[in-house]
Amino acid sequence: MTELSASFKKPFPEQVAAFRLRLGNLVPTAAWDDLKGVAHDRGFMVAGAMKADLLADLAVAVDKAIAEGTGLEVFRRNFREIVTKHGWHGWTGEGSKGGEAWRTRVIYRTNMRTSYMAGRYAQLKAGKFKYWVYRHGGSLEPRPLHLAWDGLVLPAGHPFWASHYPPNDWGCSCRVFGARSLAGAKRKGGIIGKQLEGGWQNLDRKTGTPPGIGKGWDHAPGGAVADTISLAADKIRTLPAMLGADFGTSLSGIIDRFWPIWVADTLAGARHAPALVGVLGRTEISALTARGISPRSAEILLKPGLLKGPKATRHSKKGDALKESEWLRLPGILRNPHAILFDPKTNNLVYVLPGADGLPQLVVR
Repeated sequence: MTELSASFKKPFPEQVAAFRLRLGNLVPTAAWDDLKGVAHDRGFMVAGAMKADLLADLAVAVDKAIAEGTGLEVFRRNFREIVTKHGWHGWTGEGSKGGEAWRTRVIYRTNMRTSYMAGRYAQLKAGKFKYWVYRHGGSLEPRPLHLAWDGLVLPAGHPFWASHYPPNDWGCSCRVFGARSLAGAKRKGGIIGKQLEGGWQNLDRKTGTPPGIGKGWDHAPGGAVADTISLAADKIRTLPAMLGADFGTSLSGIIDRFWPIWVADTLAGARHAPALVGVLGRTEISALTARGISPRSAEILLKPGLLKGPKATRHSKKGDALKESEWLRLPGILRNPHAILFDPKTNNLVYVLPGADGLPQLVVR
């Protein structure tokens, strides 16, 4: 668990994004299995938390633990404050130090683990790895079938991954690595030629899941949202501006990865929808709010017509068009502009871009 714990202290953009995609759907539940399978990718729940304001505070506490890597003890302190504030009683584990420690550990580790693996799923899909390698997590009391899958090398599109991508039960610490060749898979601990045992797809009558998979764990955490993570503008638009700002900021690494592809395709004549290039920051949102302007959302979208088409041609003739190299660097430039000005006549923001001839400007409406 040493490597995994270290990873939890260094959240990566896809992990934070995978969790925050669930924040817009807080689901009151009486029991842990009220939310089924992939529904966990789209909603946040804590068994027994029925009040919306209680669930919202718990979601914020988990988000802080994931995004800032604050650790289990900080989450426990936040949990105690939240249940006291809302007068929540009757939750499993209440009434004893050991019970509270168990309940908070389950909430913390389950959300950490599923968001981590959902983020890794997005990275594996985006990286277009030809092979995926299943590795056992190294627990002291291994589940026999999980251990049997250790070193299994299968194509990325194999149906095994749809139901057996970890975690595969409570406390499961198994992992998956990507490889571009069989030689690379071997370097990641893969055992070339290892075969799946027969019956791996059969369903257990009691759990409704394949052998070795816990009830409710027969799906790839993040599998339903891997594509959504790279196209998150619609999600940001549904969030309050401040939360959208945090969510969009957590996606900066993903935006940087996909942005050059969008630019190249657009310049080549491909027809694309407007692209997410960044978000308003908390400082900008606060400054606008102080002026009586409340942004409905935080996303900053760029229409392809600014790069190619009649409008792009007009800017080029006027001499105020960005160079291709500047378009490619735009997400990073918007995160660190030379200045952000407010136009009181139009209520627009004017981003003054650094490191370019003549300090060109972009207007954000």
